Order: sequence, then C-alpha cells, then structure tokens
Amino acid sequence: MELYKESDYELPIINQWEKVVHWLLNTTEKFPKRVRFTLSNRIINLSLDFYEDLIHARYSRKKKDILIRGNIKLEQLRLLLRICSEARFYSQKQNEYAMRSIFETGKMLGGWIKTVD
Repeated sequence: MELYKESDYELPIINQWEKVVHWLLNTTEKFPKRVRFTLSNRIINLSLDFYEDLIHARYSRKKKDILIRGNIKLEQLRLLLRICSEARFYSQKQNEYAMRSIFETGKMLGGWIKTVD
C-alpha cells in the first residue's frame, strides 16, 4: 500500500516556493542583529504571504487577481533581497540561489497567470 505524500498533490510552484521559504528562514536568521527584526521580518513575511497567495489561488475561482497580487510580492521580495546582497548580508553564492529561485518561481507564476486569462 502506497502512503499519501502531500507533495504528490501540490502544484510544482508550491513545492518550489516551500523550499525557498525554508532557505530564507535559515538565511535571514544569520543577518546582522540591527536588521534581523526589520528587514529579515519583512522578507519572511513577504515570502509567507506569497506562499499563502499560491495556496489561495489554487482553490479560488478568481485566480488571476490573486496571482497578480502574488507577482507583486515576488517582485518586492526580489528587491529586498537585492538590498541584502548589496549590503553583503549573505554571500554571492547565496544571492545567486535566491535570484535563481525567484526567477524560476516567476516563470512558473507567469505561466500560471497565462492559463487563467
């Protein structure tokens, strides 16, 4: 008998973003104390809000509005992470991972938005 695995029933974008959220949680907790409770919290809140938007869109009839709102959050997150990179709060390798993850998620999101037009 095969066991139920949650990931088998989730959309790929949700699985992808869940990994990014875990990475962000681990990465932002190492930021300097002076920004940990401002910039770090904003990054985590945006990433979790985006995650909630993905789940909400999955079950909603008004997907497009939710997905567009999520796309704005993804762009805000990208800009905040760029600030972190410029301030050297994390390594170049970590920045490459973050930007690549956001780019890949954005491509998936854009494809999803096109399907609900």
